Amino acid sequence: MLNDPLANVMSAIISYEKTGKRELLINPINKVIRRVLAIMQEHGYVGELEELSAGRGGFGKLHLLNHVNKCGVVKPRFSIKSDEFQKFEKRYLPAAGVGLLIISTPEGIMTHEIAREKGIGGRLIAYCY
Repeated sequence: MLNDPLANVMSAIISYEKTGKRELLINPINKVIRRVLAIMQEHGYVGELEELSAGRGGFGKLHLLNHVNKCGVVKPRFSIKSDEFQKFEKRYLPAAGVGLLIISTPEGIMTHEIAREKGIGGRLIAYCY
């Protein structure tokens, strides 16, 4: 039984990229995983996600680009205000302007940069660089 499917996907991405594999099968896949992978795809960390089976507990194939140095989830899910992003950037990212923090906000899941521009906070979900 999986306790945290997002954490399993992030750790699988790291291990598959270290071994040089180009595709990763993800099972189960949900809306949060889809959105986090879409954000990572927009920023060029991973390739396209193909949905092989839609619906509850579906699965998909993720194409890897070997651009991820490290990614992971943040446990516990810290509440973060719009003026506290710098503190968590120092904690989870290697340098200023490198990588991204993924935040769950009332307006949806987005990066810390977009949330900073909009002036909203939320819960810290994951990081990637």
